[in-house]
Amino acid sequence: MDIRQMAEVCALLTGAALLGGIQGLEREWLQKPAGLRTHMLVALGAAVFVLAPREAGVPDADIGRVVQGVAAGVGFIGAGTILKDTATREIEGLTTAASLWLAAAVGLAVGAGLVWVPVVSTALALGILLLAGRVPPRPGADHRESRE
Repeated sequence: MDIRQMAEVCALLTGAALLGGIQGLEREWLQKPAGLRTHMLVALGAAVFVLAPREAGVPDADIGRVVQGVAAGVGFIGAGTILKDTATREIEGLTTAASLWLAAAVGLAVGAGLVWVPVVSTALALGILLLAGRVPPRPGADHRESRE
């Protein structure tokens, strides 16, 4: 591996961690169970799952199976953040789980060498997390989901 290739891999891994961290900041500020560090690690891990086989010369068709595995597997981490209170019919953690799932997708995209897709996705995610969370619930709604 030459120095240019090493620098590219380091930049991609750092980029994945930073983009995951941007998503995790909002969750951290709201003191959610999965915050800055968790989002950074999920995005970084997803990038490694793509970069490692790519660097080892694995064909792109086989890397597609890795992507499928990460997309499904990160659901287990997200599921751990979801809590349902049957007494109050409130559900907590769905937004955090979705954010973790997106952090994995961003990491996969960075690991695949893409730039604009993960950057725009992270910007949109931050906008959604910061702005859409301010929309008040519909008056008189009988289904309650907690405002994460």
